[in-house]
Amino acid sequence: MREPLLVINAGSSSIKFSLYATLPDRTLAAGVHGQVEKIGADARLAVRDAQGGRLAEGPVAAATHEQAIGAIHRWLSGHIGAERALAGVGHRVVHGGPRLTLPLRVDAEVLRELEALTPLAPLHQPHSIAGIRAIARLAPEVPQVACFDTAFHRSQPELAQRFALPGALTAKGVRRYGFHGLSYESIVAALAERAPALARGRLVVAHLGNGASLCAIRAGRSVASTMGFTPLDGLVMGTRAGALDPGVVLYLLQEEKMDLAAVTEFLYRRCGLLGVSGLSADMRTLLASDAPSAREAVDLFVYRIGRELGSMAAALGGLDGLVFTGGIGEHSAVIRARVAAEARWLGVRLAATANESGAARISAPDSAVAVWVLESDENGVIARHTRRVLDG
Repeated sequence: MREPLLVINAGSSSIKFSLYATLPDRTLAAGVHGQVEKIGADARLAVRDAQGGRLAEGPVAAATHEQAIGAIHRWLSGHIGAERALAGVGHRVVHGGPRLTLPLRVDAEVLRELEALTPLAPLHQPHSIAGIRAIARLAPEVPQVACFDTAFHRSQPELAQRFALPGALTAKGVRRYGFHGLSYESIVAALAERAPALARGRLVVAHLGNGASLCAIRAGRSVASTMGFTPLDGLVMGTRAGALDPGVVLYLLQEEKMDLAAVTEFLYRRCGLLGVSGLSADMRTLLASDAPSAREAVDLFVYRIGRELGSMAAALGGLDGLVFTGGIGEHSAVIRARVAAEARWLGVRLAATANESGAARISAPDSAVAVWVLESDENGVIARHTRRVLDG
């Protein structure tokens, strides 16, 4: 494989990875890809070739993210020898803070700055850092590049990033950052190829999955996002409540006698779909359940999307297109139909057959808003950024 690049995308309990070949014209061709999932409990490695054919699948010893990186490294070493010739490794890093706004090569100073941002994304940042450190130990000669989920949103107007807090706190970086930026960037690129006129218009992209957010995009640039200072804000998510009156946190501290660690665990892991339903954080499980609490969780998920969609349309001054992506957005026709019904006042109309059949464009002919379903390709975006950084 010519000048291969490895992309590492670390989540809270899984690591996705992709290998890309650099072609003579410096474009990239996707190769093998896979993931280690259920890290810490019955971890499994699955690897596919570029066409989706199975290359490996089975249990691995991976109680930590570092061990999961080791399992990926061993597979690459044993089957294709890629680690000996890697041109570089690109990482998804959730939080870049106020200063790290472009993809950049990781050095000791950058790593220290990433660690300092851990309190802003405690569910994600440590795993990205663990991946960087693991690669540095296994292949210290290979350059690494960090690509930030927050970077896409730095184009937002200053007012969109500002909280109504004293200026001293704002100056310390307490502001709205927005997340899922690599996903949004990939959707903008895909739509520019499929529907270039629409890509230049006013879009709301709905990244709906275990983590969920909306982004208002005008002419390919972020204008507003439902996520703010941390990935806790905005929509209902798998285990996160989304937008919450700060007084609730005070109540938890004062009346429920929770300490900081307990509040953090509660807000990140025990709320959202799981907290409301008492059953599961998985939308598929909830949609299949007859339990009233499951229906309530789904209803709240859809309601909050509908309400925030109006907010995003207001930030744009209108709406030309709505794009669904993410695990739920790409695969749940039921949720797409319900969100569209909430947005009828905006002129959104779905073609039921197209929606249920998995078509890319699912809006009805009489819809005032073009509605699409596009697959997010965060790893492809990371690979392209990594190639550009390494090429200087």
